[in-house]
Amino acid sequence: MKDMSVNGVAAAQQNWSREQQQQAEAAPPAEGAGEDLSAALSRQEEEGRDLLEMIRDAQEKAEAQREAMKLPKSSTRYGDAPLEAYARLARARSRMEVSAASGYARRRLAQFKTALRTDSDNAAKIKAAINQLQKAVNRGERKKRELDREHLTEVRRKRAAKEDLKEKERRLRQELLRRKSQRIIRESGYMREAEISDRLASQLTATQMELRQQAQDLAAATSASLEAAVQQYAAAAEPVPSAPAEAGFSGQA
Repeated sequence: MKDMSVNGVAAAQQNWSREQQQQAEAAPPAEGAGEDLSAALSRQEEEGRDLLEMIRDAQEKAEAQREAMKLPKSSTRYGDAPLEAYARLARARSRMEVSAASGYARRRLAQFKTALRTDSDNAAKIKAAINQLQKAVNRGERKKRELDREHLTEVRRKRAAKEDLKEKERRLRQELLRRKSQRIIRESGYMREAEISDRLASQLTATQMELRQQAQDLAAATSASLEAAVQQYAAAAEPVPSAPAEAGFSGQA
């Protein structure tokens, strides 16, 4: 029911944004008012998204609270969550999709903070995953701002093309391509960073478990050696019983 309401608000907001954009593009711009119109359009779209963002944030918080007490089924797969969060973030093409990816990262973040208190054997893996998930949330907010700037640049490019301003249209097209290329390269780097972080955490966990096992083996061997030494010492210190005297022996010739 909540998803339907959010989708309805999103659809209405998108329709309203398209109508506003079409009206803005259809109306002949006044001389020198192109940049002001772009700024006004951007502000209108931002205001129209506020309600949707509030609803979605509330849903994400409720979902995070419901899943906070759930633990991962496999403790060896903590590193998969950051990879999935970054994959969803890279696939996102709109603010709504970015919000959905950030919501997934927040839910897993709350889940892993709970797991950190119950799964001490994999503390290194969990901490690495928490660090990457927190970065995914922050990077999601950055991508929203980047998408807004790209959208505004595209609006300006279309207006320049309609006004037959070829040089300006070419410059804006190149700027848009540059922004998108840089963002795609950066997002692919997020995946590599998460993979390296998980690999290092796995190596650290394996090293800690090996050292722990060696310490336990050494303690067991030391305890066994000490017990054997105590038993040997006790056996050596035990007095030897003397031979009993023969009956009728008086000691006289």
